[in-house]
Amino acid sequence: MKKTIVIYGSTTGNCQEYAETIAQKLGVSDVKNVADVDADILAEYDNLLLGTSTWGSGELQDDWFDGVDMLKSADLKGKTIALFGCGDASGYSDTFCGGMASLYDAVKESGAKLIGQVDASTYTYDDSESVVDGKFVGLAIDSSESEDEIDGRISAWVESIKPEL
Repeated sequence: MKKTIVIYGSTTGNCQEYAETIAQKLGVSDVKNVADVDADILAEYDNLLLGTSTWGSGELQDDWFDGVDMLKSADLKGKTIALFGCGDASGYSDTFCGGMASLYDAVKESGAKLIGQVDASTYTYDDSESVVDGKFVGLAIDSSESEDEIDGRISAWVESIKPEL
């Protein structure tokens, strides 16, 4: 596997926990809050796994506001990027994991290879800006699901992206 980093933005700690779980399942030791990352750090890695929680009516997590600008200005050509996001499909069914759409928009034209899209039909929610052509742009983690369901989704996603990292 090429050099991989997991970068997250987390307010309550959920997204950080999921980022650490993803890193552990991949055997990756580099996990950082986006507030502690700059373009020079991004340049050191071949693979970027980017995660965010969703707030309010589908907004990006606060630490990512500057992070999105960094992503847009960084040279991401040739890198492999996978996205993950967490949200609450029962409490915020109409904006479920919407924050992930902001990360997707920041990197989709960057020249990076985007991997890790997930079939949206396996979730129960009303609407999400993070769905393109019937798939979430990355792993959607529903914090209202049980820990076993969440772990199962993370494990299946990690196994699906491993060959491309």
